[in-house]
Amino acid sequence: MKVNQKRYSEMSEFELTNEIATLKEKARKAEQLGIVNEFAVLERKITMAKSYTLNPNHYKPEEVYEIEGAPGESFKINYMNGIFAWGYRLSSPNVEEALPIAMLMKEK
Repeated sequence: MKVNQKRYSEMSEFELTNEIATLKEKARKAEQLGIVNEFAVLERKITMAKSYTLNPNHYKPEEVYEIEGAPGESFKINYMNGIFAWGYRLSSPNVEEALPIAMLMKEK
């Protein structure tokens, strides 16, 4: 880990794209080697980096989205804060949580 590495929020789209490619390669290697923890951490980093390439204004309160990686789970947004959508899963409406927007897909 570089000491003076930029935050994702400070990176250009080009830098983010390169970072995502690097993380995907590291994740592929971790998966091949069976390093489950490392793979999971890298997957989360990829999701965060992807979120910074998306426009948070395209995600609206009261709208319902499918959650990527959680088949059958839907998420209703209460409000946005940066790249995070705050709201709840329809299956557990009393539990508020924040999801990075890259995890949300418009329901068909």
